[in-house]
Amino acid sequence: MIEVKGLTKAYGNFLAVKDVSFTAEKGQILGFLGPNGAGKTTTMRIITGFMPATSGQVLVEGLDIFTQSLEARRQIGYLPENPPVYPDMRVDNYLRFVAKLKGVSRNRLEEAIANAVSACGLEDVRYRISGQLSKGYRQRVGLAAAIVHDPPVLILDEPTIGLDPRQIIEIRKLIRGLAKQRTVVLSTHILPEVSQVCDKVVIISDGRVVLEERLDEISPEVSLEDVFLKAIAKEQPSGLVAEAELEEVEAGRSGGQPG
Repeated sequence: MIEVKGLTKAYGNFLAVKDVSFTAEKGQILGFLGPNGAGKTTTMRIITGFMPATSGQVLVEGLDIFTQSLEARRQIGYLPENPPVYPDMRVDNYLRFVAKLKGVSRNRLEEAIANAVSACGLEDVRYRISGQLSKGYRQRVGLAAAIVHDPPVLILDEPTIGLDPRQIIEIRKLIRGLAKQRTVVLSTHILPEVSQVCDKVVIISDGRVVLEERLDEISPEVSLEDVFLKAIAKEQPSGLVAEAELEEVEAGRSGGQPG
């Protein structure tokens, strides 16, 4: 479980994240949605312990990410937007390296690697060099590295960005499978990603949470696109959505990436 309470991040006089609060339960996939520059990645980096907050609290499985950082981070598997896969290492060796870094014991090492390989569908490329794999497979390797220590919480930042339609479908299916016994936070600006994969949505705009809602509680007569546009319009100075953000929504409707 993740609990975010009053999270704020300031850079001088600029507030990138403004009093953000939300929760994600075990077995739930939470879609963290918002336009570019809304504060999604900053919030994800704070939640995972990669960046300090100016104020607020983050609890991961009941552990404070700021005061119990090491213990809390052990509960998290994190896939950043660009997976840190070493291109010259074979997949098997890379996962072994990551597992050791994350404290997997020697007697569990091979089992942990095998489980991650199986969960992420990497059997056919397990002994290949990572740099020779397609982007879709490198994304799978990044996911395998994120779960190799079997964490109860999984944080995914734009996991399908840059993938082709077939790869997007495969990664979405993989995420749903990984979520069964975990809490998953999926940061994205692609609306179909949320509607097809997530149980709950948190919409952030201009650093603020403007909506937190279970998808099954949103009226079927109202599209997620309309919910998104209405929510982020509240944070626009003129009450209108910026042209660039509308382009992102249109790209999301077609299942593609914004230009």
